[in-house]
Amino acid sequence: MISPSLQEAQNEMQQSRKLAVDDEWLDDLRLRIDNFCEIVGEYLELEHVGKLHEACYFAAEAHAGIYRKSGEPYVFHPLAVAHILANVRFDLETLLAALLHDVIEDTPYNKEHIIAYFGSEVAELVDGVSKLTQIHFNSKLEAQAENFRKMFLAMAKDLRVIMIKLADRLHNMRTLSAMRAESRRRIARETLEIYAPIAGRLGMNHLRQELEDLGLSHLYPFRFRVLKEAVRKISGNRREIIYQMESCIDKRLDEEGIKARAVGRSKHLWGIYQKMRGKPSPLFRRQATVSQNAADRYYRKTRPFREVCDVYAVRIIVNTIDNCYRVLGMMHSLYKPIMGRFKDYIAIPKANGYQSLHTILFGPGGIPIELQIRTEEMHVMAEIGVAAHWRCKSGDEDRSGGVHAHKRAHEWLHKLLDMQRRAGNPVEFLESVKVDLFPDEVYVFTPRGEIIELPRGATAVDFAYAIHSDVGNTCVSARIDRQLSPLRTPLVTGQTVEVIITPTARPNPAWLNFVVTAKARASIRHYLKHLQRGEAVLLGKRLLEKALNGRICRLSELPLDRTKALVKEFNMASFEELLADIGLGNLLVPLVAKCLLNNLDGCNALYTDISNQPLLIKGTEGTVVSFGRCCRPIPGDEIIGNFNSGRGIIVHRDQCKNITNYKKIPERWIELEWGENISTEFTVELKLEVVNRLGVLAIIAAVISDTDANIETINTSERDGSTTTIYLLLNMRDRSHLARVMRCLRVLPEILKLARR
Repeated sequence: MISPSLQEAQNEMQQSRKLAVDDEWLDDLRLRIDNFCEIVGEYLELEHVGKLHEACYFAAEAHAGIYRKSGEPYVFHPLAVAHILANVRFDLETLLAALLHDVIEDTPYNKEHIIAYFGSEVAELVDGVSKLTQIHFNSKLEAQAENFRKMFLAMAKDLRVIMIKLADRLHNMRTLSAMRAESRRRIARETLEIYAPIAGRLGMNHLRQELEDLGLSHLYPFRFRVLKEAVRKISGNRREIIYQMESCIDKRLDEEGIKARAVGRSKHLWGIYQKMRGKPSPLFRRQATVSQNAADRYYRKTRPFREVCDVYAVRIIVNTIDNCYRVLGMMHSLYKPIMGRFKDYIAIPKANGYQSLHTILFGPGGIPIELQIRTEEMHVMAEIGVAAHWRCKSGDEDRSGGVHAHKRAHEWLHKLLDMQRRAGNPVEFLESVKVDLFPDEVYVFTPRGEIIELPRGATAVDFAYAIHSDVGNTCVSARIDRQLSPLRTPLVTGQTVEVIITPTARPNPAWLNFVVTAKARASIRHYLKHLQRGEAVLLGKRLLEKALNGRICRLSELPLDRTKALVKEFNMASFEELLADIGLGNLLVPLVAKCLLNNLDGCNALYTDISNQPLLIKGTEGTVVSFGRCCRPIPGDEIIGNFNSGRGIIVHRDQCKNITNYKKIPERWIELEWGENISTEFTVELKLEVVNRLGVLAIIAAVISDTDANIETINTSERDGSTTTIYLLLNMRDRSHLARVMRCLRVLPEILKLARR
């Protein structure tokens, strides 16, 4: 039932706006609506078709007077989006939401109107697709990242949101020629980086392939034309070969009494382009931003067009899984297979549920042809993926494949939600999603024989986090095929991996340099951020108590109203957050101390200086206290600290050249002293000028080893033919340990000059 107020609002809008389209477009609109209703009438009830017919005219009225860049009425766009989804037989609510997906964003109607006319389920789908138009962002990247974050959250509630969004993007790509060249490239790159991989991840290959080809045509129009022409030139010869193979295969299948059909197919242009370009290295995957020229350098194993084996392929569709393997044996006896080019995606399906047998055969004339063997159910899944779930619900299909794909998709989305909770901001979340969308899988086994799917280049740490976050956080080493291996070892398909954990172990920040999976990166960052916050709170408390110099009681004993007033003055959520900002260097200690004392009776309001008592450094403060690489201080050196915003205190030697900045911003420096009984090791850099002769490096390393010091890195540069400069990074306990090492090195005749850097 429509409320009177809503009916009045609709009447007012109808009176104040012109007809939905001009007369010249009216017949075209009616024709499109009738065509759409004819398609949905093949699988929906008559009552539902009538509701969709009403929604079409509702969308036309809502978008009245609005035109696209191409000059056609805007209502043609939602009609085309609904048409795309109707072709894969989506349910009534999805089609209604597709027709109305831009109503909230671009018209006077709001979510309440949609609920009143079409129900809350449709309104929620429309709202999930709508962009964030009421929030202002600092950059386009941040806005894009936040929009994608909202979309993924909506997807987790209802997968149909992303189906509508994919269909929306597909029609936009089909009509992208009306946009400016710069906008076309930006939208095409976004499509290739986000939307096409999502379609592939959900098994919607018919959408993915068209999105990728359209993206290639707009991002690299010249490359697209060259590839298209190259495929056209070989199409006549290859198609004749495919026809020959189809005839031979059909004849052999009839002889064996197997009910099957063989069809040829051509690879889409983006797939050919990717085969020629080669796979990106794991290093490239970890780059958050990289120019296109740099990206080209990161790609490897490029190959010419003539070496791409699967431009044309034959697909054999049978009735049972058993026949898949029987047909494979027949084909290998009919045509010789190429060794090492067989893949069994039936035993080990892809992440999106795709199943098929792939093999490459020497066809007629010795031309390599790819052969794919699958069941009818697998074929439906390969084409429409999770969309098969709604076909099953509507009774159009009686198969379980769609249900399994739907379950896999929800598992993936729950993993994304977990990453979203751990990500520090929307941009970081978007980077993690991009990493997760390009898996190029390897399959390894747990000791119990369970299969774990990981991206290519994944390490034992990625494997540990794939098992559980707690396993990753406490892992210390791994056994790969029963051999102890470093955690950074890349994994290969077929290996059995066993993770060794210790309850007291913690994630190492260095792991971020080699992990590949988004879950591992998000979990490590999440842990380190919480660790840093805890350390920052403790340091902030020490600094504030030191600044107050006993003028008040301990901070924990401060009256609640005093801490609340201080928190409110600095616009913080809590006193703990205030202390964390002090520890991270975002707030200056004298300023906070002054504000606190001003609020306390009987204290000097002009007090602004921190105490002359130096802060003790024990070497165990964690991430909030770091040591400057410019001077590398060690216990025994005279030191001073600099507050660095976001990083806490940076410790420097008092002879460091950066100390000259002390006079410019004295409030950002703090007096420091070393604590007692420091057991941590510190790095020191030495510069040696040595005689360039055989074995000198071995002599130096032996002397250093005898002094109980460890060499972390060695770098050399030749000054002339007779001398060489060596830079050593050593692990030292304190200044006396360093002095002993330098005394032992100075007596060597091969060393001409020695200095600490």
